[in-house]
Amino acid sequence: MRSPATQEAQTAPVDATYDTTQYRPGKTITDWEPENELFWKSIGKKVASRNLWIAVPALLVAFVVWQVWSVTATNLKDVGFGFSTSQLFWLTAVPGITGGTARIFYTFLGPMIGQRRFTALSTIVLVIPLIWLGIAVQDPNTSYGVMIAIAALCGVGGANFASSLANIGFFFPKRDKGNATGINGGLGNLGVSVVQLVTPIVITSSVLAVGSAQHKADGTPVFLQNAAFLWVPVLVILAVVAWFGQNDLKVASTPFSQQKIIFKRKHNWLMTWLYVGTFGSFIGFAAALPMLIKTTFTPIDAAYSAATYAWMGPAVGALARWAGGWIADKIGGARVTIISFVGMAVSIIGVINFLPSGGDNGNFYGFFACFLAAFFFSGIGNGSTFRQIPVIFRAQHLKGLTEGTPEYTKALKQSEMEAGAVTGFTSAIAAYGFFFIPAMFANFAVTSAMWGFVAFYVSCIAVCWWFYARKGAESPS
Repeated sequence: MRSPATQEAQTAPVDATYDTTQYRPGKTITDWEPENELFWKSIGKKVASRNLWIAVPALLVAFVVWQVWSVTATNLKDVGFGFSTSQLFWLTAVPGITGGTARIFYTFLGPMIGQRRFTALSTIVLVIPLIWLGIAVQDPNTSYGVMIAIAALCGVGGANFASSLANIGFFFPKRDKGNATGINGGLGNLGVSVVQLVTPIVITSSVLAVGSAQHKADGTPVFLQNAAFLWVPVLVILAVVAWFGQNDLKVASTPFSQQKIIFKRKHNWLMTWLYVGTFGSFIGFAAALPMLIKTTFTPIDAAYSAATYAWMGPAVGALARWAGGWIADKIGGARVTIISFVGMAVSIIGVINFLPSGGDNGNFYGFFACFLAAFFFSGIGNGSTFRQIPVIFRAQHLKGLTEGTPEYTKALKQSEMEAGAVTGFTSAIAAYGFFFIPAMFANFAVTSAMWGFVAFYVSCIAVCWWFYARKGAESPS
């Protein structure tokens, strides 16, 4: 039951209750009540949507920067760089280390600084590694150490995800959080596909080139710098749009001293385990797939070109993320998460069966179809796990409280803060999948690595079922 005061607030004219000038682009918002139906319909939805749709392209291009090495590395040997296959896998893996580590800091810095300011600043700094990359790839004598340093800086682009998701969640009511984070995360994740699709096209264009061409063994000119320079003006524009178009939410501004409570929450660690299984797989497979195709299957014909096929998997996973969030809003996140892990396990077993073995050349089309399925189910799980988090923490904090009371309001704010911090932290740890999966392929037999993934998915099914999905579960979500 709502208190009379709450009911009166929800029927009073919004203009009489709120200073509407604070909701204009570029302003800091002090009053934000997305669960208030009148406020949401008259003011909140429009403001939240504007912030979301500015955040999406900024996050997408940040993912482009994070993943640019997954394609760049496959072209280096062709233009005279003398790096080994293992070194190339490491170049695709290193951005995962810096991306995951920076995400930990971005998780807590984002809400402290604000959506508008942090989006603008974290976007504009990505210009630095792209310019350096564009210069370095023009000289085949560039040392491996320099390339590793550039790859590490590009990894910072992956950190934007943590701050973006942690901030955007505050803008939306409970019923729309899964859909909103699914859109933001899913369309942002499309940056992986965009870079893998666009890069092979732009590096052949002399029209876009700034600098000198590199040449393949047959004399064909390529312009690897285009893969980096193309995105520099885009980043500048997006940073300006975020600075003048988004808002900072005062309610989301929380010092680290309060956010660190999540490290004592059991469900922070359990959901991190699950998200490592979904997003860690998505981003790790996306980083490794181009090199995996190129080094596992004999390029009998153009059909086995990494450039032709690799982008499709991340595209499927990114779009499925939105679907996962939407479906989870309807039937519950835990059920959808379990379905995603079952699907991933079956898909990877299929991949194993189609790999080359002994004298058998394997079946590329079967391999690729199963990988597409793995991407699809990882995307579904990405959306559902992020829907679970706010539901879990809301239920934990509001249990036994009466809506409309001061205790309820305080507990609701605390649950929102913790859910935002957990969302960012789980994404930070899961981002290390970008590093570990290519690293596993660089150091272990592909089949052995794949069976390791299957075993991990089984553990995730058990965790999700026991704590969140079974009858009588501790925290149904």
